[in-house]
Amino acid sequence: MSEVNRSSAARSSRPEQEKPAPGRWTRLVTARPRLALFAALVVTVLAVFAGSGVADRMGSGGWEDPGAESTYATEALEREFPESQPNLLLLVDAGRQSVDSEAVAAEGRRLAERLAAQGDVTGVGSYWQSPSPALRSEDGREALIVARILGDEKAAAQTLERIGDTFRGEHGPVEVSIGGPVAVGHEMTTIIQDDLVRAELIALPITLLLLVLVFGSVIAALLPLGVGIVAILGTNAVLRGITEFADVSVFAQNLTTALGLGLAIDYALFIVRRFREELATGADVKDAVGTTLRTAGRTVLFSALTVAVSLAAMLVFPQYFLRSFAYAGIAVVALAAVAALVLLPAALMLLGHRINSLDLRAAFRRRRGRVERPGGEGSKAVRGGWARLADLVMRRAPLFAFTTVTALVLLGLPFLGVKFGTPDDRQLPSSAESHVVQQHIRDGFPGSPDGGIEIFAEAVDSEAADSGGAGGVSAEQYAEYRDRVAALPGVLRVDGPVTSGSAAYFTVQPEGEAVGDGAQGLVHEIRDVPAPFETSVTGRAAVLEDSKAAIAGGLPLALGFIAVVTLLLVFLLTGSVLIPLQAVLLNGLSLTAMFGAVVWVFQDGNLSGLLGFTPTGDIETNLPVLMFCVAFGLSMDYGVFLLSRIKEEYDRTKDHEHAIRFGLQRTGGLITAAALILAVVMVAIGTSRVTNTKMLGLGLAVAVLMDAMVVRGLLVPAVMKLTGARTWWAPAPLRRFHDRFGLSEGEIPPSSLVATGEEGEVTEPTGVAGATEGTAETGRGAVRT
Repeated sequence: MSEVNRSSAARSSRPEQEKPAPGRWTRLVTARPRLALFAALVVTVLAVFAGSGVADRMGSGGWEDPGAESTYATEALEREFPESQPNLLLLVDAGRQSVDSEAVAAEGRRLAERLAAQGDVTGVGSYWQSPSPALRSEDGREALIVARILGDEKAAAQTLERIGDTFRGEHGPVEVSIGGPVAVGHEMTTIIQDDLVRAELIALPITLLLLVLVFGSVIAALLPLGVGIVAILGTNAVLRGITEFADVSVFAQNLTTALGLGLAIDYALFIVRRFREELATGADVKDAVGTTLRTAGRTVLFSALTVAVSLAAMLVFPQYFLRSFAYAGIAVVALAAVAALVLLPAALMLLGHRINSLDLRAAFRRRRGRVERPGGEGSKAVRGGWARLADLVMRRAPLFAFTTVTALVLLGLPFLGVKFGTPDDRQLPSSAESHVVQQHIRDGFPGSPDGGIEIFAEAVDSEAADSGGAGGVSAEQYAEYRDRVAALPGVLRVDGPVTSGSAAYFTVQPEGEAVGDGAQGLVHEIRDVPAPFETSVTGRAAVLEDSKAAIAGGLPLALGFIAVVTLLLVFLLTGSVLIPLQAVLLNGLSLTAMFGAVVWVFQDGNLSGLLGFTPTGDIETNLPVLMFCVAFGLSMDYGVFLLSRIKEEYDRTKDHEHAIRFGLQRTGGLITAAALILAVVMVAIGTSRVTNTKMLGLGLAVAVLMDAMVVRGLLVPAVMKLTGARTWWAPAPLRRFHDRFGLSEGEIPPSSLVATGEEGEVTEPTGVAGATEGTAETGRGAVRT
């Protein structure tokens, strides 16, 4: 049977109802390519204006559960006792003098009075007004002025910008530095924005260079960058709109850049490569675009759906930090897919065979004198580096499967010792002003003003509030409750109560670290202490406990959602019951190295000097969830590319081992190139001076490389070899369901039968450019495919 007849037969084997849709889609995106590109340019320019200033509307928090007890108590204390929740600290350094000297004391009181006179500032206190030991350093050279800036996170940051320069610097005999949660958050936002610009400047030229190596053609290499830029700018506009009705974390911008470039490159690699394959078979430009959309286009759409599913799982959590990444991730995935499926085909229509223009490797190929021609009809011979690797793995499948799984499990073992914490100033570089202030407090003060556990107390009902005593609660009742709390193990002291109307608060100083295991356990014990009034517990330890509870509560739903939808989608792609189970398990296994590395490096502090961060001994609670969802989605992205090609060849030949060999040969270089490029982007993000961003970027780079090079190259072919023909089994009812609703790349393209070389075999790609899978000669001249 000729290649054309075989292609026709493959097309006719598809369900009849699927035929009109690809034709309509092809006509839609290729009818007026110039108009489509012009419209995209207009929309992109509008997105630039719509998304401008989005970072200024983002927050640096979002770690806490808004419905938790600690959040309620924090808000109540801010409302009733603003002085109990200082978010601004002025560190007053007297140099060689004592803070008790007359000149220093006078200047300290003057600074406190000036701060109290500022708008939107309340609850001002200082060592010179209320000489608390916690506000004076142990050596007597430094003291603190504490205050509360009113308003939400963004309003407080704006107030700090307005008054910061007034107080920062030298004032007579003292020098003032600014710290506190507002300063930490503001400095973190500023650094993240600066680091993101630097990451883009690092990633873009390196990415372009790698794309040129992959495609050979400069023109072809520019297309993925164009798709990525459109996706990033469009997502910034979407996030700007979301900030009108929801909180969005500034950290989400890093994901927008990384996924925008990474997925755009993945999708463009897949589509451009398939388009060049079609041109290499002699198809005209319009037919090549149509076949590309019916085949690679479907895989791209399917891949985008699987990635979006993983990111959407973060919407089940209440923390706006995680929800922000879902907003940004879903938007950038959708826009990258739309750009790849609409703008890219329009550009390919206009470029045609000029897609291979400015081929920087043409001279190299001419010097090699390589002659290539289509190979034998229907040949199943497959050669090349990836094919040889597949043969090696399948010959020793039990050994490769056992060794790879064991190695991945061992790499993940450090995660068993993970400790969770809350982010603080140590996320910032050691030279950041707010980090310096907080470190001075940790090292030189007897206790941190915001380091205790706070208890907000209020009358049980309004009638009690109107009766005698302080809000209906007698001094004896407050004292009895204080004594019960003070008697708890691990309590250093209890300060208070401080009363105001029907409310009061206590401050509990725990023994040991403010957010250590002892303090976290103490939170639960305090909440169990009976009281004749309503109590709510907050403080950093309480926020951490409530955050962990929120994560634990949402995790089963998130994991279940990812697993069920992924199983369904992979079944629709393959028609197999076993392959979806393999995909979920192997994708999860591929993430073990990332989690082990995160704990070994960022929690335990290994390589902290080389990477330039301050280890805290714990991992922020939300980060593992975020990294799992993103990395799992990216793993599915690569898994879909490999499985779709294996499935396509298995449908054609019904030869299981040949399909594995063919699929790995045809996609191994592509997946590796895409992973390398995405890893470059992630590492660029990982150069951030903020530890959480560094952890996110470097951790995801490890996950991407491990998945592409180890799991896809070794574990998947080994496991599929072990399961044999049973890999493709499904019970009759599910088989009928798949026949009716299943998804695939559509027809078997003639290009999948092209072989090059003297014996009609697929030639081995060389270097990174192996992603483009060889070359073929047509009547129009040599075209790299």
